Amino acid sequence: MHHFLLIKTALIKQLSFLLALMLIALPSQAFDQNTYLSHQLKNKTLLVTTSQGKVSLNAYSDSAIAAQYLFENDSNKAAHLPSFAIKEDAINHSFKLDDNKDKLIVSLGKITAVINKSPFKISYYQGNKLLISEESGYFTGSTLEDEKQHQVQGFRFNLSDNEKLLGGGERVLGMDRRGNRMPLYNRAHYGYETQSNQMNFSLPAVLSSNKYILLFDNSAKGWMDLGKSEQNIMQFEAVSGRMAYLVFAGETYPELIKNYVEVTGKQPMPPRWALGNYASRFGYRSEQEVRDTVNKFIELDFPLDALILDLYWFGKDIKGHMGNLAWDKEAFPTPTKMISDIKTLGVNTIIITEPFVLTTSKKWTDAEQNEALAKGDDGKPKRFDFYFGNTGLVDVFSVKGQNWFNDIYKDLYQQGVTGWWGDLGEPEVHPSDTLHTLADGSVVNGDAIHNVYGHQWAKMVYENQLNLAPNERPFILMRSGFAGSQRYGMIPWTGDVSRTWGGLKPQVELSLQMGVLGMAYTHSDLGGFAGGDKFNKEMYIRWLQYGVFQPIYRPHAQDNIAPEVVFHDKETMDILRKFIKLRYKLLPYNYTLAYQNSKSGMPLMRPLFFEQGLEDEASRRLIDNAKSYLWGDAFLVTPVTDAGVKSVSVDLPKGVWFDYFTGVKHQGNKTVEIATSLETLPVLVRAGSFVPMIDDIQSTKDYDNSKLTLHYYADKSVESSHYEMYEDDGEMFQASRQRAYELLSFTTDQKKDNLNVKLTHSESSYIGMPENREMILVIHNWQEKPTTVTLNKKQAQQVNWHEKTKTLTIKFTWQHQPLTLDVQ
Repeated sequence: MHHFLLIKTALIKQLSFLLALMLIALPSQAFDQNTYLSHQLKNKTLLVTTSQGKVSLNAYSDSAIAAQYLFENDSNKAAHLPSFAIKEDAINHSFKLDDNKDKLIVSLGKITAVINKSPFKISYYQGNKLLISEESGYFTGSTLEDEKQHQVQGFRFNLSDNEKLLGGGERVLGMDRRGNRMPLYNRAHYGYETQSNQMNFSLPAVLSSNKYILLFDNSAKGWMDLGKSEQNIMQFEAVSGRMAYLVFAGETYPELIKNYVEVTGKQPMPPRWALGNYASRFGYRSEQEVRDTVNKFIELDFPLDALILDLYWFGKDIKGHMGNLAWDKEAFPTPTKMISDIKTLGVNTIIITEPFVLTTSKKWTDAEQNEALAKGDDGKPKRFDFYFGNTGLVDVFSVKGQNWFNDIYKDLYQQGVTGWWGDLGEPEVHPSDTLHTLADGSVVNGDAIHNVYGHQWAKMVYENQLNLAPNERPFILMRSGFAGSQRYGMIPWTGDVSRTWGGLKPQVELSLQMGVLGMAYTHSDLGGFAGGDKFNKEMYIRWLQYGVFQPIYRPHAQDNIAPEVVFHDKETMDILRKFIKLRYKLLPYNYTLAYQNSKSGMPLMRPLFFEQGLEDEASRRLIDNAKSYLWGDAFLVTPVTDAGVKSVSVDLPKGVWFDYFTGVKHQGNKTVEIATSLETLPVLVRAGSFVPMIDDIQSTKDYDNSKLTLHYYADKSVESSHYEMYEDDGEMFQASRQRAYELLSFTTDQKKDNLNVKLTHSESSYIGMPENREMILVIHNWQEKPTTVTLNKKQAQQVNWHEKTKTLTIKFTWQHQPLTLDVQ
């Protein structure tokens, strides 16, 4: 009998599991088969009437189509929500429409939508190549998640057999996300390591190996299923909200990303100082500690450009003070003077703000009276408990909430604060019955708007900052957002990562995944944030070495172990001083990467598969590689993520590569072993690359590009190459649009032992631009002493060939005239 009961219990559990799987995989269809009835084309919008409702199609470029299903659904109270992903100034494009007997064909040039009339279904093509097609298209049904039934609606698409998928935003699942079902609900994962299916910044989009991006344009709580429940079905679901998606096409991956940001918005350039070194911890507790920390960096010869204040600036304890949003004058008696004093030393002040206002805070009554807080069903501010205390949440969607919050930012800006850190913006706790008021007066609940809270907050801060200082570039550090948040200058980080080797391992994957979908400044708390009983010297060094080649150099952690390098032993400081100074030497190169990103969306950190595409199986395997990545075009970086490593294996793309530290040459298109020690990092430089550098500086306040060292990595296999370096004043908002910049162009032609280098200069200019430059050209891999070196056909005077390093150094003054250098 006991045995029978065990079997019965096991069968019940198995059946329950299978039922749950069925509920996840196969939401019930709410409608009969959908068929086309009629259509009309008006104001560049195709509106199709079907048996179930209306469907609109819009083109936003010759490579992007948006489809919105306007079906009536009584359970969806937020179907009216606007697109948060599409940039505000997006323009509808014209397209060609053909009406055949069985199909409507929408042709844009680089992408085509084919609408099958019966059953109604849309397929998307690039030329004759099928990119993606709806399976059942729009559906409604229910899904079982977290032991709860949820009514959902969404879309189902067909996947091809060998298709690989990046996407979903910040998660630790491997580069190919196919085979996973992921929540679409921004939620922090404290202390994560090598596995995480839900983190603080989800993106409802995929980038396919078939060279399309599909974006589910929905802000609500939901799920994305990439062939987990059904092998060849991709499914997006949400509990409410806008029922729309966009499809983007591109011939190459860089072109695909460019087409994506043309519609969702391009990231504006950050101020130059944002690419420097940060002092940050949880947290500095007094004005004196701030001053002492800045002075210690300077005394120990470490460059520094910013200091970040965590929550102790407005209260002496972690709990009970959130929402004060004003200086604790006992700990910070003269904050304006403090900010001014460290600014004269080249250090900018960034402060944390959170959207939660505790009922115990000094601003609760003020926020309540100004109707700044999201409401409950009773029309009063919605109150709830979380880690920091009993709280309300600023309604960043409402005009009153924005005005209240913006006044606080204005006061702090006038005190000298340079940058903004928005934390807990998922929001970390967000009851579903919280009510938000949109600008049009409509009201939606927390679940409908959850995933765009951080996005809207960033927009508010960004626009307010530009109102305060129209010619200054905003700095906005936030850990949660949505597709398109890059257009508000958002700089995301990868959350509260564990201070362990396990926390370091997924950081390349996280930054690459975010970068290919617009969020190119995604970076980690260098050294790790959470936990740790004692200082792990080797791990700390490896993490900060890697940081030199990631978008933002910001060590940050709980302060039981110092995150700042200046509080560690001499060997640690001596190793990392060289790396941090290298970060500063590379500022012209890194700043140019920022410029490229602002123009095309090209990420600063780039996956290896960008190099070779995924046309053959060997190349397709590169999509799974998150060990190595490209830092711009020139560098290939492989972080060391384990203790005691003496060498690492690196998959080299095609071409010739040089070890940055040793100069050893490697032939590409194969896997090689690169030796490493604690003093070095496996970094390779591509043959044919130009790498501009400056001299050592204490901060970007001292930035001087009138003296430029230009490294060129020569090889006979590279017959020609070209590089364009961007410069401006480092501060002006939209400097390139105002033509307040310069472009320095370098071009080479090499035939055997003859090298020709051409230097040209754009005609644009800006205040502070050097009239001429003292140039040092360093040509690497030059095997023999040259016979002649000429500048515009005149003998060069300062030439030095180093036999041991096989480098040729040429010094000259460049007055920005066209200049030709010949080496024979």
